[in-house]
Amino acid sequence: MISEEEKKQYNEYVKQVTPNNHLGKNMLNAFWIGGTICLIGQGLLELYKAIGLNQDNAAYWTTITLILMSVILTGLGIYSKIAKYGGAGTLVPITGFANGVAASAIEFRMEGEILGMGAKIFTIAGPVILYGILASWIAGSVYWGWHTFF
Repeated sequence: MISEEEKKQYNEYVKQVTPNNHLGKNMLNAFWIGGTICLIGQGLLELYKAIGLNQDNAAYWTTITLILMSVILTGLGIYSKIAKYGGAGTLVPITGFANGVAASAIEFRMEGEILGMGAKIFTIAGPVILYGILASWIAGSVYWGWHTFF
């Protein structure tokens, strides 16, 4: 049986090791970090359009550039520092996904190229690919069924 004194000591210990959660500050940081990432993306899009690319090609190059920047920052260990500060703001879909895939590859590279990096990349990318294909298949089936029978 645990005594009241031990419970009190345990609760004090938990208070000491539990980080303070400043919700307002965290939300503000996520907002401005995520907004800055989106602003960079918009700036790249406008730059690519200004040099003569059409909207679609400018969008493709913007996506490629954002992925490249995210992977490079992940490899240099900078993206994780930004993510620690900006929290959910760094989960802007394309950069957050690229970071997740690159971080998995870096973390498990010592296990080899195939069973380490290759396999661990799919721990992040696999579910996204699977559910993307599944959702596309379901949406396509519903679309086909609707146009076939109605």
